[in-house]
Amino acid sequence: MTSQINPNNINGAYPVAGQDNNSQGFHDNFTNTSTNFQFAAQEITALQNSAVLNSQISGGANLTVQNNMLNSPLSNALVSDFAFVDVSLGTQTGTVNINYAVGHYQSVTTGGPISLAFSNFPIAGQVGVVNVTITVQSTADTVTLPAAISVNSFGYNGIQGLYNPNPGTASSVISFAATGVYTFTFTTSDNGSNITMTNNNGLLMPFNNSGQNLTATGQACSLATTSTKFTTTGAWTATLATGVDGQIKEFIMIGDGGDMVITVAAAGWKTSGSGTMTFSALGQGCILRMANQVWHCVGNNGVVFA
Repeated sequence: MTSQINPNNINGAYPVAGQDNNSQGFHDNFTNTSTNFQFAAQEITALQNSAVLNSQISGGANLTVQNNMLNSPLSNALVSDFAFVDVSLGTQTGTVNINYAVGHYQSVTTGGPISLAFSNFPIAGQVGVVNVTITVQSTADTVTLPAAISVNSFGYNGIQGLYNPNPGTASSVISFAATGVYTFTFTTSDNGSNITMTNNNGLLMPFNNSGQNLTATGQACSLATTSTKFTTTGAWTATLATGVDGQIKEFIMIGDGGDMVITVAAAGWKTSGSGTMTFSALGQGCILRMANQVWHCVGNNGVVFA
């Protein structure tokens, strides 16, 4: 915008000293000066109302209002030292509303099972991205996702613990085999009608932690490790609880002093309920994968399943 202020319409050489001067010249200078002051006031006020500022101006709007870009474009910018607002939602149960308008990074702590709901995404044709960090305080705490989120079946899309008994429908649920902090990114370009989801810390337990070594009979096989090994010193037993969809567990007998019988909850080789795995010789082992909320054997070397 070109300023309307015209410094050239003020005659700086008028009046001329030492002679009579026409009053019209005074009138023109005063008029043009007044007009330029009006233009200056209008343009300064417009700048005060529209400019992006790094500090408060006297009499100006609060910076949270002043620096609202109102969906105006910003292009060809070189940005450094940029940060998201951290919106802490506290400890919650039930429905947790992720309001896109308040910040692109939001965190919540589970006080029980929660369900995520989203609001105020950008209009269709603009991409909205929000990161949600969930601190899981108990493995009993689940996260239910809205139907708009695009997920595949049985956790095979890389989301740990994801389970949906009816792929493509509502009520996809994430369960957690270990407490901890989990971060997810949600993206949409159609005002939230369809939302894609990615897991930002896919190497969290139980998929990459160090292995477990059973040292006595009657122990529980850890869901927080991929590998469980054992050296028996008699007839031993152990248990394996239900894990999360997509989880892998491997078992190896590294020393044989007696049979090991592991009772497996939700055994996929049974029509329902639990089953057993019996290890009776050095080097025997097997690999299980959790899918559709039951354990399935996907590799076996000598282990007897019943």
